[in-house]
Amino acid sequence: MLTYIVRRLIQTVPVIFGVILVVFLIMQMVPGDPAVLIAGDGASEETVQAIRHDLGLDRPLPLQYIQYVLDVFRGDLGTSYRSDHPVMDEIMLRLPTTIQLALASIVITIVLGMIAGIVSATRQHSAADRLIMLVALLGISLPSFWLGMMLISFFSVKYHLLPVTGWGSLEHVILPAITLGASGAAIVARMTRSSMLDVIHQDYIRTARAKGLKNRLIVYKHALKNALIPVITVIGLQFGTLLGGTVLVESVFAINGLGRLIVDAIRMRDLPVVQGGVLVASVIFVFVNLGVDLLYRYFNKRIEMD
Repeated sequence: MLTYIVRRLIQTVPVIFGVILVVFLIMQMVPGDPAVLIAGDGASEETVQAIRHDLGLDRPLPLQYIQYVLDVFRGDLGTSYRSDHPVMDEIMLRLPTTIQLALASIVITIVLGMIAGIVSATRQHSAADRLIMLVALLGISLPSFWLGMMLISFFSVKYHLLPVTGWGSLEHVILPAITLGASGAAIVARMTRSSMLDVIHQDYIRTARAKGLKNRLIVYKHALKNALIPVITVIGLQFGTLLGGTVLVESVFAINGLGRLIVDAIRMRDLPVVQGGVLVASVIFVFVNLGVDLLYRYFNKRIEMD
């Protein structure tokens, strides 16, 4: 197990290199000059060139990329062009909010998705099954920003039950978490249903029923545990999707998280902040995938850590 974990951690190194390279190249194609944005529209060409030199933007792109990679592996994500603060400080200020939102959303994804999937599988072809699958299809199809605005319109504007924007209390978490977790819950529900249907038609389940075991015991002790492997995969992937989805949701609900920080940085061409934010989100996603692989081993001892 330890050897497998070490090997997986080593494999993350080229992934990090790739993420840095892709984001770096994309930001170079975004229109606008960071030096001009920092200096202002009325600045002279000499001032702009001086800022470019101070930021290292006058050097060839390969040298800029190599220098940034070296700084990253020293733990330095650079300095924000906009605020002149260390990028790591700005990220760590916003990251806890995004993590809280993502965790609340993944709880909704898991709880609602698995309950709906189990009910749908155990009542196959019933009215409940059709209704759950219809709602799941809607959940997958609806854009998160549209769902967020509809929730705001209904629960905040019309009935004044929950706050529109802000962060800091349970009431502030509910609407963004539902908005972010709805599509994930729909996907988990469909996967849970499919996986449960495959398992409950296996011979050992029929044997358990023939022995007279209660249906609830068969479903939750025998069938569910063996049906969880593909569901865990989907949940792990959904966590990465949630981290990316916070960009839109945090903008809709005016939440000062990592996603909104990245959006503001892209608008200002604050390259170090964009690269640092995407890099941190990517590293989190890599470790989530590692955790998912370890959960495979927990739920199925026959799985080898190759």
